[in-house]
Amino acid sequence: MSNVTAVDFHFDIMCPWAYQTSIWMRDVRDQLGLDVRWRFFSLEEINRVEGKKHPWEREWSYGWSMMRVGAMLRRIDPDLVDRWYWRAGTALHVEGHQPHRREVAEALVAELGLDPSLVGQAIDDPTTHDEVRADHDRVVELGGWGVPTLVFDGDRALFGPVLLEPPTGEAALRLWELVTGWLEFPRLYEVQHPKRPDDLKAIAATFRPYLEARDWVTVQNETP
Repeated sequence: MSNVTAVDFHFDIMCPWAYQTSIWMRDVRDQLGLDVRWRFFSLEEINRVEGKKHPWEREWSYGWSMMRVGAMLRRIDPDLVDRWYWRAGTALHVEGHQPHRREVAEALVAELGLDPSLVGQAIDDPTTHDEVRADHDRVVELGGWGVPTLVFDGDRALFGPVLLEPPTGEAALRLWELVTGWLEFPRLYEVQHPKRPDDLKAIAATFRPYLEARDWVTVQNETP
């Protein structure tokens, strides 16, 4: 098995692909005792149209504000951001709720047994902007452009794995070995499985709750 013992998992809570990968990551973590450190990345910022406000310039900004809540929880206890990402991600990507709405965000924090006023505290504290932005800028500096992005040993970044059906058990570990095996080849940039019509139908079916809950315009720049 891989000798990797820790990984930084960068996510945007609004990304359905990152959520799927996080399910696999938790399974691997629980089997191997990995130290998974949950970090942020903003698709709003990376895909921002010139002339539009940066997410930190808005009073409330979809995924960015949600991740500011995560930053506040991470200060209290790193385990809380893990629990929060799982609950809020499930609310959006499985249940079709809208955790990017402030009242829903507060209800989800309350479900964790925490004071819902933590949402307001996070938004009123400008330093939560700094924490989200620091995580985001780190991925960009490493050449990253999206999520999920895994960072190993501080400066080895891999985009993905991008998957629809998160494997579990032994299959999850086999995928982990494939992913970490990639670290041996620093100039190996891309392997892709082309999507056929049946794949696109499966993606649409799996992401239906997210697509129905989405009430923002999606902008996606071409990847490098």
